[in-house]
Amino acid sequence: MSFGQGGPYGPGGSQPPQPSTPDWAALADQSAARNRRRRLLFIGGGVLATAAVAAIVATAVVSSGHKDKSGGDAAGGLPTPQDLPSESATPEPTFSDVAPPAPPKPLDIISSARRDKAPLSAATLFPEKRAAKDDRSYTKAASASTTSCAAATQGALGSVLTNNGCRKLLRATFSRDGVAVTVGVAVFDGKAAAEKAKDQYKPNIASLTGGGVPAFCRRTACQSSANAIGRYAYFTISGYTSGKAVTASDTAALQAGRDVADYTFRRILARGSAQASAEAAATSAN
Repeated sequence: MSFGQGGPYGPGGSQPPQPSTPDWAALADQSAARNRRRRLLFIGGGVLATAAVAAIVATAVVSSGHKDKSGGDAAGGLPTPQDLPSESATPEPTFSDVAPPAPPKPLDIISSARRDKAPLSAATLFPEKRAAKDDRSYTKAASASTTSCAAATQGALGSVLTNNGCRKLLRATFSRDGVAVTVGVAVFDGKAAAEKAKDQYKPNIASLTGGGVPAFCRRTACQSSANAIGRYAYFTISGYTSGKAVTASDTAALQAGRDVADYTFRRILARGSAQASAEAAATSAN
């Protein structure tokens, strides 16, 4: 072996490898940079994933909106606007804001001479041959009317009627099984006068004879009553055609007087109802 030349590690040759120390700062910077890239990639991936899910859902919603053969929504939704029926060309009905007048009331009509204009007589007020109440019936025996109200009364009733302005007095007599009743209907201009005549009542209306009924209740005790409706005050006197006196416990004369009074009330009210119907019909025609 020659020692005159330098060996591999002599002068002019390569230096032997030297031990090296890691650059910890650089390594730390590189690691931090890698971590930042990972976070950015993770965030970006999440955004992309969310967008992809939203796109899939939107596509599913749009796809589910296809129509079935009937033109409706296959998913059960409403039909599209173009599939809805068009508005009818027929105009909608309109209604007046003005309320129709209230129908006339029968009691209002028979409470005022200005409105109570129908013909009035004993024949028109008592047109039937009989007055009935429940299973009891009374035969009309006679009827009469007068404009001299006091002339058809007895006792103090005449002055009561005259002082309150009585215009006419209509009478009718009904009988049943030996009991007779005369009803007298006094006619006034208004309701207030009729009410006053009723409240100031003093006996009696004079009984009306005729039609097979003799004079009754002239010199003997009888049953009497007084009432009013509208501009009419009506009075009854009931007793026996035999002349027998009516006692406090008597029921036949009392019942007869009540039945005829009730019949008279219904006849006066029927007069108002007929005129109210006529007024309503005339209003409708206009």
